[in-house]
Amino acid sequence: MALTKKEPRSKFYELLQAQIHNEFNASQQYIALAVWFDNEDLPQLAKHFYKQSVEERNHAMALVQYMLDRDHHVEVPGTGQVRNDFSAPIELIELALAQEKEVAADISALAKAARAEEDYISEQFTQWFLKEQVEEISQMSTLLTVARRAGDNVYEIEKFLHRESIGDNGGDSGMPPVAGGAL
Repeated sequence: MALTKKEPRSKFYELLQAQIHNEFNASQQYIALAVWFDNEDLPQLAKHFYKQSVEERNHAMALVQYMLDRDHHVEVPGTGQVRNDFSAPIELIELALAQEKEVAADISALAKAARAEEDYISEQFTQWFLKEQVEEISQMSTLLTVARRAGDNVYEIEKFLHRESIGDNGGDSGMPPVAGGAL
């Protein structure tokens, strides 16, 4: 018996499928940033963005698990273009902040679609991701402020990251279940 492909039944599920792509792409972009920092011998920045990459991967897999739990077909997407060329650390942090703001807008659109469709279960599901984006934007904004204050002295950013703990490192106990388990 052949399995049939289930089509998304709503705008919410179309947006959710697109968000899986966005989260995987964000993960790949964070790997590119981490590798750039690693190559520049900036281990704290590299470590931070490697962790961010894993966190974004876990977000994608939580979306996958939700679709599976709701009996929707999931397409595992490729990722989009990833930027690798930078000239200064501040560029990478600015890109990360812009990326987090885009994700926040995408998650808001998901919540709006769920509400418009009176899909209250899906609307509730989006709430954790909305909360998470507040943290992500705040964290990247702080890092950008530190980078601007540091100017050309990138080791001040390194010292800040070594000294301060920013973000939850993906360890939020309220996070939705992750397909295959969180990394």
